[in-house]
Amino acid sequence: MLRNALEPWHLLLVAIVFIVLFGSKRLPDAARSLGRSLRILKSETRALREDGTEPAAAPVPAPGFGEDGRAAAR
Repeated sequence: MLRNALEPWHLLLVAIVFIVLFGSKRLPDAARSLGRSLRILKSETRALREDGTEPAAAPVPAPGFGEDGRAAAR
């Protein structure tokens, strides 16, 4: 079914549709901003991996206190 899904004329047709919908002037600007966004995302994920810290877990309430931090009713 998907054997011939991406033939060259399909890609050409998709490119023509994008040019007609968005115009030739806005496409380079959109591609540029998408590239910047992906670069920022990549650098942030790399920084998180190098940092090695994991998100903090929810604090555990002290014994005798409820989940909301108030003293438990006795």
